[in-house]
Amino acid sequence: MTLATEPPKAHFRLGMLINDTRYRSYTIQIIVLILFLLGVAWLANNTIENLAAKDKDINFGFLWNRTGYDIGQHLIPYSNDSTHFRAALVGLLNTLVVALVGCILSTILGVIIGVLRLSKNWLVARLMTVYIEIFRNVPLLLWIIVVFVVFSETRPSPIDFRVTEAMTTAGEKPAASMMFFDSVAITNRGTNIPAPLLSRPLPTIEVGPISLNLTLIAILAVIAGSVYANRVLLRRAAATQEATGFRPTTWWKSTLILAVPFILLMFALGLHWEYPVLTGKIAKLVNFKGGITIAHSFTALTVALTLYYASVIAETVRAGIQAISRGQPEAAYALGLRPSRTMNLVILPQALRVIIPPLISQYLSLTKDTSLGIAVSYLDLRGTLGGITLNQTGRELECMTLMMLIYLIISLIISAVMNAYNASVKLKER
Repeated sequence: MTLATEPPKAHFRLGMLINDTRYRSYTIQIIVLILFLLGVAWLANNTIENLAAKDKDINFGFLWNRTGYDIGQHLIPYSNDSTHFRAALVGLLNTLVVALVGCILSTILGVIIGVLRLSKNWLVARLMTVYIEIFRNVPLLLWIIVVFVVFSETRPSPIDFRVTEAMTTAGEKPAASMMFFDSVAITNRGTNIPAPLLSRPLPTIEVGPISLNLTLIAILAVIAGSVYANRVLLRRAAATQEATGFRPTTWWKSTLILAVPFILLMFALGLHWEYPVLTGKIAKLVNFKGGITIAHSFTALTVALTLYYASVIAETVRAGIQAISRGQPEAAYALGLRPSRTMNLVILPQALRVIIPPLISQYLSLTKDTSLGIAVSYLDLRGTLGGITLNQTGRELECMTLMMLIYLIISLIISAVMNAYNASVKLKER
């Protein structure tokens, strides 16, 4: 009687790291990792030696020194007595504001243009084509400068808004007047709009170099809670529709959920408005005081980024819509759906899986292109940390390293958020 026995196991030999496919991939990865680490070590050592030859070292202590320069637009308290770290934080917030506003506006405009680009109306489709080709094929930097020049050179001076006693007696009107019930003034120096003020704001807590504004945190928390509650409402409505075929009316409930908590919070904080007022008697000193002054550099950068990337996003949207089978809208029309409902309920939801991946790249490019604001003196992260701070302190390596690291982190966050959204809208396989 013969008994089956297990074959003897082969002993491990060094040659198996190359010849055996079970170990070869690990061997290659380890070798590549070692070479990469050696390259990084050589680069770091070479940098340190070159800095030492010039009597310089790697030191980030300059971040806590006084800046000595002003920043026109800042979302947090800042003065020329603040530290370079504070200036970099102000620049980072300016970058994030432009990037956020640019991404939202360019997406909205790009989707509209992309849909109209496929319109059956010949004139509308050709006008959208002209828009796309003009803005997409001219460098973004030129658009930023053009928009800045238009705002700076075509708008009136603040003195043109002044009304003198002689003009009142003669019944003459000023050369320029404010808009929207005398609440907004666009001059060659900037745009003046009403500023929201709070009579009963929450306190601000200082945590090291960072200030935590509890009022802002409360506002964001209320907005986030309202949005989440509205999503729950819409999910329940969708579940009811799938179960019964009837979708309950939700527009007035969504309006209450999104608006009422925010309005109540603003009422509790004592919201009121401060309007810009023209002051000064000497021509050079005449200007608007009060309210919020939006610099033309911010406006030009935001408008240029929006118009440029809307043209690129429009082509992405058009490609995504055309990737959908023609049988899908035809089936929707056969069921009696109108073209607008077909686009919103059938075509766009399926096109998102084609649109979102290239859209992520456009968001990343838009965020990095905010650094072009230096051409119109917009002090974002590039203008503060990578500009004035770098020139004052002479810490080129430290400033560039920090700036590259910050842009890398922002890009990774955008990619992670958009990839998570892409995973939530992709087709679910069974």
